[in-house]
Amino acid sequence: METSVIFMLGTLLFTGFLAGKAVSKLGLPEVTGYILAGILLNPQVSGIIPPSFVNSSNLITTMTLCVITFSVGASLYLPQIKSVGKTIGIVTVFEAQFANLFVAAGFVFLVPLLAPELASYAIPMAILFGALASPTDPSATLAVAHQYKCNGPVTRTVMGVTAMDDGIGMLNYSVGAAAAAVLVAHSSFSADSILSPLLRIGSSVAIGVLIGGLFALLENRLTVSSTAGMLALLLGSLYGCYGVAQLFGADPLLAVMVMGFTVVNAGKWSRQIPEKVSGSIEEIVFILFFTVSGMKLDFGVLRSSAPLILLFVILRMWGKLTGASLGAKLSSAPTPVRKYTGFCLVPQGGIVIGLALVLHAEPTFSPIADTIVSVILGTVVVNELAGPMLSRWALKKAGEFQ
Repeated sequence: METSVIFMLGTLLFTGFLAGKAVSKLGLPEVTGYILAGILLNPQVSGIIPPSFVNSSNLITTMTLCVITFSVGASLYLPQIKSVGKTIGIVTVFEAQFANLFVAAGFVFLVPLLAPELASYAIPMAILFGALASPTDPSATLAVAHQYKCNGPVTRTVMGVTAMDDGIGMLNYSVGAAAAAVLVAHSSFSADSILSPLLRIGSSVAIGVLIGGLFALLENRLTVSSTAGMLALLLGSLYGCYGVAQLFGADPLLAVMVMGFTVVNAGKWSRQIPEKVSGSIEEIVFILFFTVSGMKLDFGVLRSSAPLILLFVILRMWGKLTGASLGAKLSSAPTPVRKYTGFCLVPQGGIVIGLALVLHAEPTFSPIADTIVSVILGTVVVNELAGPMLSRWALKKAGEFQ
């Protein structure tokens, strides 16, 4: 059995790596190849990987998602955030929250029509899908910008926004998951149901700051010079942070994201840590995470969820375009920023898949968990395929190709 598991892990890494390189030759992000590799290895497609391995792969998902979430927090370096100005801050808030609002409102009214069997869960599903609409995957747009050496106000705005809106998405998710859990469990709203999510967020932030500060202090005092030593200390602190948050009933992913934010802003000695570490293990983490995500795709649920996937894609894009345009207008941004920024914010992946899989593992959401994962994976595939083409068109129209 042990050899079998090792063989399957090797198959995941090998297949995901080759698929990522293959799609990159077509001008698509490598993450699309990882997802396609997972779909190929899906027990419902090839049978190479047995269902038992897929059902027991939550540990892989959790360990890789911790690293991804840490990187999200570590991208929020305060001097850089301050330097991008008010335009990026305002655009980020508007595009993230308009996507949240548009998707949530649409699902409340249309789920009973498109999926009558889920009508009783329309409100909690709307809350969850709204929160999952906020984050943007920057890799596709950044790949286009680097390929064509783009430079200008739209490129700079997009890079700043994508570095920040995952944080807003995490906060939306933390609040939304707590509220949706109350509705799915048919509990009544009370003072505790309002204060409990706030307390959970507060405790998550406190744990992240505490363990992030402890890591930065240890790294400074121990003067860890090698990347391998730094990686060992970081992973130990990272998974410790996740475990402590679980132990105290806090949100583990939010705690890990805050830890990343704390580490990168703790001092000069910590500033380069996330970049050095992510460069060592980032590709392995992404291959495992996205390939496993593709393997979890339930095609039966995917077929039945096709109308919801289309609804999510349309409403999210509408919200992103409207929010980005309005935020740019309110901040007196140049015309190209108002017209084209939203089109570069369509790609979605990474953390949103992880959040969907976390919801899938929560017993409270078992009646709607398969639908959530299938809709999110379906929309990620659509957005990762369409996103780079939209980004290329928008940046070219903005006149920022070099």
